[in-house]
Amino acid sequence: MRLFICPLCQSPMQPAAVTWRCDGSLNPKQTAHPFDVARQGYVNLLPVQQKKSKAPGDSQQSIEARNRFLTAGHYQPLQTLICQKMAALLTAKKANLEQKDKLINWLDIGCGEGYYTQAMAQTGMDVLIAADISKPAVVELAKTSKALGRLWYQEVKDDSASEIMKAAAIYPLVTSAAHLPLHAHSVDGISSIFSPILPAAFNEVLTDEGYLIIAKPDIGHLATMREALFDDVREHDSDKFLDELAPYFQLLETHRVSTKLRLSAEDLADLMTMTPYAYRARSEKRQALLAEVETKPFATEAKFVIYILQKTVVSS
Repeated sequence: MRLFICPLCQSPMQPAAVTWRCDGSLNPKQTAHPFDVARQGYVNLLPVQQKKSKAPGDSQQSIEARNRFLTAGHYQPLQTLICQKMAALLTAKKANLEQKDKLINWLDIGCGEGYYTQAMAQTGMDVLIAADISKPAVVELAKTSKALGRLWYQEVKDDSASEIMKAAAIYPLVTSAAHLPLHAHSVDGISSIFSPILPAAFNEVLTDEGYLIIAKPDIGHLATMREALFDDVREHDSDKFLDELAPYFQLLETHRVSTKLRLSAEDLADLMTMTPYAYRARSEKRQALLAEVETKPFATEAKFVIYILQKTVVSS
């Protein structure tokens, strides 16, 4: 499977259970670079020179808060809709494949701790590359994947484990979205759930007519929460990136989903911690809101928009 390339020299790289190693063919010194598989099951493919800070991406505190909040089911409608749309795309793609035995590869960029990723794994793709620049986030995703028997090197021993049999093989990677360690035109789809949008990089690794699924906060998302935290509330401009994508992608569908929330003080604290509001809002505003919620649940509404795009094939 020609899928991965070395982040240091771009030579082809082959996954293995213990150490991934490139073949060194594009390295001027013709030497191979090794990348060990961590005991949790992830591979760190983020060279020091691609880091903009010592510990890039989400912090452990943010990841733990998001894990608690999402596990409680507050954003379940969004997860369900994403997976329904993804499953429909993959079903149609498999039906149209000329090579019926061809594997379908998918990239979930900015996967975080894997709340959406684990659900995506059961929508019909064969290989699911879960990529994030935050090492703590990928560690959590890898541990869950390993416990479920979904890591790429795990063999399913029990033929009765139908749920695991249907799930994609997951490759948890610490990597930069701007420097993806993937061959050109090697993935059939990309999902970016509240994550970076990099049109040129996505176009490079997607196959012809590959899909791109993007989820963003919609207008009015968590409006009452933002009004309580900020004196000047700026509305979400959810589709501002569509013009940047236009040279590479065509927009196929737009879907919206919303869910009303009644949050305890603990839920609200987790929601603030997992969002940029944790550091953008003044401390006294945050504390006043949390104190208010100690006596009654906080009501707000989560609103999301999902865009489904397809790579435009440029005729020669």
